[in-house]
Amino acid sequence: MDHIPPYDPAQHGLLPLLARQGRTADWFTTDNGDPYSEPNVARWSAHNAAKTIPFIYQRAVAERPEISQWIATLADQARKTQIARKAPVASVVRGPSLLLLGPTGVGKTYEAHAAIRELAVTGVVARWTMTTAADLYAKLRVRHGVDSEAEFQKFVNATVLLLDDIGAAKISEFTEDINFRLINHRYENGLPTLLTSNVLPKELSARLGDRVASRLNEMCQRVVVTGPDRRRGLAA
Repeated sequence: MDHIPPYDPAQHGLLPLLARQGRTADWFTTDNGDPYSEPNVARWSAHNAAKTIPFIYQRAVAERPEISQWIATLADQARKTQIARKAPVASVVRGPSLLLLGPTGVGKTYEAHAAIRELAVTGVVARWTMTTAADLYAKLRVRHGVDSEAEFQKFVNATVLLLDDIGAAKISEFTEDINFRLINHRYENGLPTLLTSNVLPKELSARLGDRVASRLNEMCQRVVVTGPDRRRGLAA
């Protein structure tokens, strides 16, 4: 694990995330010389999360309790796996999935990136892969000189996957096939996946296909996000 320089939790908006776990800034900044200690892992994870999270979500803090409950479950399972395998560090390997549903602008993507930040400070390693559904389809279309199947494997086998805005694109044979292969593999292998969608629960089958909707219903806890359009509020 790479050396992480001092990382001020207050400066990066981590104090409320630490408080949820009963942890303090002093705990987070403790370096006992063990690179695999939970505080050192937490700093390393928070530092790396900040490199990939978009600027507007850099200080995101989840407002939905289901997010924190999901994070706690992933972290707990990672620690149990660490003990069973006698591993030096707790890492997310398997776990439940979460589906955030709601209309455009209510904060689903904000909550998703807040989840990444919150999991980072638990002291458990979670190697995220993040994409929007639109970007995923674009990367997987046949192009000269690009092995689309190898590209697909990066997402289908991701340790923890954030798939934003699934169902936003018009359904086609191509998108339906990608959705099914991706979701089915992660469903069968218990790979934790965080999905967001503006599709109404009753429209999941029509927009994603029966096979995908059925697997999402079984593998995911649904969280319906409501409220005003955050983007319009910010624009005003």
